[in-house]
Amino acid sequence: MTSYPASTRQAAAHIDGLLTDVTCTSFSDKILITITQAGRLAQWIHVPLDVSNPTSPDQYLPSAMTEDTLLPMTHLTPKTLLGGSNQERETIGQLYAAQIASIIAAKNPHEKRTVVVGLGLSKFEASREVFYDTVDLVRKCV
Repeated sequence: MTSYPASTRQAAAHIDGLLTDVTCTSFSDKILITITQAGRLAQWIHVPLDVSNPTSPDQYLPSAMTEDTLLPMTHLTPKTLLGGSNQERETIGQLYAAQIASIIAAKNPHEKRTVVVGLGLSKFEASREVFYDTVDLVRKCV
């Protein structure tokens, strides 16, 4: 992988009636994913993929994660950097970030870069259909 310029992929779709843009940029030390609606970014979360905690037993077990698995990997620990003005918004944002990091880790089990997710969803609700559509759009980009 060349470190400059960083490779970038983009995807867009209408989700719940709103144009949603996803950008994935691969830097040498991080993978940056932005999900925007109406050009806004309101929350930033990072998820380290390099888990070096020897007390985490599931990191040593073979992963049963396939591309169709809907639950995020349990050893991933998302942390909100900016935004997340209330508990519900922070929890939903961390769920998105953990799921996106799980997709990246399932695609490349040797990936150790930190995933940084920028979210700018106009409606921050716990809708299953919106969540699946958004994650599917990201999957097309990574």
